[in-house]
Amino acid sequence: MSDAENRDGESSGFPLELTAPAKLNLCLYLGPRRKDGLHELTSIFEPLTLNDTLAVSEGGPDALADQVICPGVPGENLVTKAMRMMRSEGWSAPLLRVEIEKRIPVQAGLGGGSADAAAILRLGVGEVEDIAGLALLLGADVPSQLSPKALLVEGVGQKLTSLPRPAEHWVVLIPFESGLSTRAVFDEADRMKLGRPREEIDDISGRLWAVATNAVSPLAYPALLVNDLEPAALSLMPEIGLAKERLDSADAGFTGMTGTGPTVFGLFPDRDSAEAAASEIGPEAIVCEGGSTGLEGSPS
Repeated sequence: MSDAENRDGESSGFPLELTAPAKLNLCLYLGPRRKDGLHELTSIFEPLTLNDTLAVSEGGPDALADQVICPGVPGENLVTKAMRMMRSEGWSAPLLRVEIEKRIPVQAGLGGGSADAAAILRLGVGEVEDIAGLALLLGADVPSQLSPKALLVEGVGQKLTSLPRPAEHWVVLIPFESGLSTRAVFDEADRMKLGRPREEIDDISGRLWAVATNAVSPLAYPALLVNDLEPAALSLMPEIGLAKERLDSADAGFTGMTGTGPTVFGLFPDRDSAEAAASEIGPEAIVCEGGSTGLEGSPS
């Protein structure tokens, strides 16, 4: 049954509040480019306690269409597309008004737009037949956000293998005021010929699975926390390197870039060390727990 509980026509379940957790790419290995322009990849995604909030209510008797309000994010929102696609597949919820409170930085490599879309898609579970298929049509990161948890991600983002929740670790993020275009980063990676052969990607997937299934902190396998897109992002935004140096100076156990960037992250063994590092870096630093949505054990 979906969050809207609208099967018997008696109660729509609205208004309600949805939580959309950010995701962190602990690593990202870039494979060959396919004929459709997409790249094979392998990555470990984990959720963060950093999240957006979506307030969902009925649009009212005068509503002519679903309405999405997301201050500071221009253009058609991915949530709008998600609702339109679900309605085309028979989703019968009343017309909705969705107000998004953005806490996840935009175009930051943290999957904020994908997380928001996935949160709305979850409303269609039990009524819309192929939610996972719609998620993939919306974007490569959306399927992984339908059920936020640690995942080994392969293919073009559609092959998902659940991993156990990792041991405690904390993350300090340094976002940037301006983001990076996903397309621009992949195009630069192609120009720099950063892709690996398919056989190497398959081998790396096996190694990542072997370590991550032990439920250890990613600090236990730093040599595997490689982001093949980082040189491309650095080429477009050299400031990424300076941000990583700031995290190194704050005693991060590991520093990396998430997704297509530009956000950089540092890994720490506990909350105290992460908060101390963030205090040293400054107010732009964001502290969150890795591998957790912060909602585990809460009522659904």
